[in-house]
Amino acid sequence: MSAPTPDPMPHRLDLTFRSEGVACAAWLYLPEGLKRAPVIVMGHGLGGTRTMRLDAFAERFCAAGYACLVFDYRHFGDSSGEPRQLLDIGAQEQDWRAAVAAARARPEVDPARVVVWGTSFGGGHAITTAANDPEVAAVIAQCPFTDGLASALVLEPRTSIRVGILAARDLIGARLGRVPIMVPTAGPARSAALMTARDALAGYLRLAPHDGGFRNEVAARVALRIPFHRPGRRTPDVACPALFCVCDGDTVAPARAALRHAARAPKGVVRRYRVGHFDIYDGDGFERVVRDQLAFLRRHVPLAASAVGATPAPGSAPTANAVA
Repeated sequence: MSAPTPDPMPHRLDLTFRSEGVACAAWLYLPEGLKRAPVIVMGHGLGGTRTMRLDAFAERFCAAGYACLVFDYRHFGDSSGEPRQLLDIGAQEQDWRAAVAAARARPEVDPARVVVWGTSFGGGHAITTAANDPEVAAVIAQCPFTDGLASALVLEPRTSIRVGILAARDLIGARLGRVPIMVPTAGPARSAALMTARDALAGYLRLAPHDGGFRNEVAARVALRIPFHRPGRRTPDVACPALFCVCDGDTVAPARAALRHAARAPKGVVRRYRVGHFDIYDGDGFERVVRDQLAFLRRHVPLAASAVGATPAPGSAPTANAVA
């Protein structure tokens, strides 16, 4: 029996879930006319919030019949957590686990068909989440942060030194109970910011919502952790189908590192785009990546639950480490 045709107008609910006692805000998109739909858990990147174009992706997925749970990390956006703008890698990984649990608990979705979708820094979190949770049905990592050392090496040395000094001061201040020292998430070339590539500031600000509330800053201390954070090393542990959407012109999450780690995923599929890191969120880059992601979802997590795990049709392309 074929799956019912989804309604193109998605229904969105506001909800919260708890992550280690902290309230995380989320949207739940529900496709009309479908019961027990597959659900995609979606999280943003470095300092990003759900209002920074994640709604555009979720609307497309929902119109195609997939439920979506789109959340803000603690300390960011509409989620709770003090101090604000604190990017704690371990806490964000826990937020992903809590978001997946919250999605599975919803009666409107199929708990056996949970997809994790992360972009940029969130792409690394999605990889780690899938590696730690064998029940995840599939993972999509878009312009994924896979190797902190590779990302750190693209920074101008003077920038690294200036940010490192601020990060050390912030870490010491945190232990003394002081207010966090902030650094811009994105800034001009050679400035003291986490991302200073030629396209970083304009590209990052282009994602910002127009209704206010956006803050282009994070607590500086995370800069001491980023070079040692290498979620790409977990790709061999991702047992489910995995789609890696890699931007060849990526100035933030270098494509070479992403491709190297993606090649080690047992059921990895790679799609490459001749665009920069921030070009995949709108325009032609957005249209192409959404089309490829929907094709991946329809193949590996189809709307009809009975089709999950079905034998591919004769003549279909292999999925392991495919590149397009």
